[in-house]
Amino acid sequence: MDLSLFLVQLLNGVQYGLLLFLIASGLTLVFGVMGILNLAHGSMYMIGAYLVYYFTTVTDSFFLAVVIACAIAMIIGIIIERFLITHLYQRDHLDQVLLTVGLIFIFNAAQGFIWGNDPLGVDVPAILSSSIQLTDIVEYPVYRLFISVVCIAIAVAMYYVINHTKLGMMIRAGESNREMVEALGVDIRKLFTIVFAVGVTLSALAGIVSAPIVSLVPGMGERVLISCFVVVVIGGMGSIKGAFVAALLVGIVDTFASVLLPGMSSMTIYLLMAMILIFKPQGLYKS
Repeated sequence: MDLSLFLVQLLNGVQYGLLLFLIASGLTLVFGVMGILNLAHGSMYMIGAYLVYYFTTVTDSFFLAVVIACAIAMIIGIIIERFLITHLYQRDHLDQVLLTVGLIFIFNAAQGFIWGNDPLGVDVPAILSSSIQLTDIVEYPVYRLFISVVCIAIAVAMYYVINHTKLGMMIRAGESNREMVEALGVDIRKLFTIVFAVGVTLSALAGIVSAPIVSLVPGMGERVLISCFVVVVIGGMGSIKGAFVAALLVGIVDTFASVLLPGMSSMTIYLLMAMILIFKPQGLYKS
């Protein structure tokens, strides 16, 4: 592998890893604070991608479509938490699995009914459609760099909110001892609604920003969900910092394996997970 190809694959791996973090951070946030195992999390990635496709065609503006799609995703998250997830807080994970698997079937059926089963695509915004010159013969798409910048900005914002704001303090306290937080006068129900809605929106946003570089197909959410669970397990259940580090590891390893070991690429992230868990059974970082 020459230097140019290595650089391109490294950038692709980092970009893919940051995208995985965007999805996995919402998944691990919901599980760490609320104790909810949301298997329908990947479906929101799919819904975000299809929503931005629809509103881009309606408004003829990708960025306006992003705002509308994020707002709808947050509303969907609030509705799901208020009317469905709220009944699961005192139940075991099996009930959570059954409900969220049911949501997967509902979202997939709705997607097929509204948009059909043919592959769809979203055009890259004209302002981001150019490429930058990496070497004399290699160019790299500006839009992929844009995705990385968006994901990094969100990661920094999450770090600031969780570690330096009152809301973040309540989230961290709720993760440690929700009963004590409620006894101190915090509306834990409202806090859970906010956390779940933010988690859903993060997953949808990942689908939104990735829509111009992937094909929109039925079941795309389940495919990415598996990789996100690998990220969460490697990073440590409930750890945002762990999700960030693990997502970059998984993204880079998976990208390079696809080029260097195409016949084994589908199993490399599971080998990575196994090797890490041998030495760190609870993941890289504890929540």
